[in-house]
Amino acid sequence: MKLSQFRYDLPLNLIAQYPTKRREDSRLMVVNRKNGHMENRHFSDLLEYYDDKDVFVVNNTKVFPARMYGRKEKTGAKIEVFLLRELNKPNRLWDVIVDPARKIRVGNKLYFGENEELVAEVIDNTTSRGRTIRFLFDGTDEEFHKTIDTLGETPLLKEIIERPIEPEDRERYQTVFAKNVGAVAAPTAGLHFTPQLLKRLELKGVEIAPITLHVGLGTFRQVDVEDLTKHKMDSENYFITERTVKLVNESLDQKKRVVAVGTTSLKTVESSVTAGGRLKESSGWTDKFIIPPYDFKIANALLTNFHLPESTLLMTASAFGGYPLMMKAYKEAIKEKYRFFSYGDAMLIL
Repeated sequence: MKLSQFRYDLPLNLIAQYPTKRREDSRLMVVNRKNGHMENRHFSDLLEYYDDKDVFVVNNTKVFPARMYGRKEKTGAKIEVFLLRELNKPNRLWDVIVDPARKIRVGNKLYFGENEELVAEVIDNTTSRGRTIRFLFDGTDEEFHKTIDTLGETPLLKEIIERPIEPEDRERYQTVFAKNVGAVAAPTAGLHFTPQLLKRLELKGVEIAPITLHVGLGTFRQVDVEDLTKHKMDSENYFITERTVKLVNESLDQKKRVVAVGTTSLKTVESSVTAGGRLKESSGWTDKFIIPPYDFKIANALLTNFHLPESTLLMTASAFGGYPLMMKAYKEAIKEKYRFFSYGDAMLIL
């Protein structure tokens, strides 16, 4: 398919700048792939669609405060440093994006915090804005990450969330499943769940099967080729446990429903499939890019947010829901004034 096929007119006022007051107060569009029927519901109505032995595959990655502000040595110029991934734990090497990049060269030192609690040295250029830095820190790993947690800021995409980052964002831009630290962006379909809703699902016999995929900024990187087969996704680290494999495969064997909560969960399970079409325990890196047409092996339902035009997330959702139906659903969502992007509403594709 072509990039231009995923272009649509999204009124800017529909991009949610804030989350709903309560997580499960989001709206939910339910789209049936078999008959094309669409329903406008509330997220808490999700319970009506699932029952005993159905499985929700959720991403339990935890977002860390990846955006930091430092000062350049000698000049004192303010530099934004976005932490992408830790490359080497003993040596505290990180891949980062810096802004303004023109001011940052190999050998420069950056100081973070009023009392210079952290110091980093630039040791390599990776892309026009990318750098590899080494943090010069003598404490333990726990002390190091606690310092980053204190100095860092919630990594909402400032190009889209056009307001100051607030203290409440640190809790709201984190799912109730969040456990394994490593993401620079939240798996946003999971943001709608609350402990109370999970308890009600549990009482119905629904199983929660966690996977981990540490979401990177590559998920939101602009696609700049018209031929989508030529687009290369960044690799993201993932883990699938034996317990999750057991829950998912038992559900499939019993012809129950397996719901991928978010495109990150969907991509992860589709990255680890046996020759017999079942999920397998694994860990590693995936750069899987799912676009239409695609034969899904694991999930038979997808819960996802409303995505931006020309985004890889929209392409993956369209591969699952079917391109014509998704374009029709998005047109309806705009008409009904659904809220889009990370803090927006949800869609359940059956």
